[in-house]
Amino acid sequence: MEQIHGHEVLHMMEGNVYSEASLRKAIIDKFGANQLFYTCSASNLTVDGFIEFLKEHGKFKPMNDGFTVDETSVCSNE
Repeated sequence: MEQIHGHEVLHMMEGNVYSEASLRKAIIDKFGANQLFYTCSASNLTVDGFIEFLKEHGKFKPMNDGFTVDETSVCSNE
């Protein structure tokens, strides 16, 4: 299975507000439960591993009762 770049998820998040549970569901609904993701600095990330990676790297911006993607923290590598 080909891995998907994390930017796909970050772009999906733009303009939407999530909790961790709703983000997990949105990722699974769009990409599948067994899909693996990669970024500029990590690879073979599961859905849960990718969400943890995003949290650890400051990619979430608090909003209302959840969070969205912090677009200023997205690298320009595609």
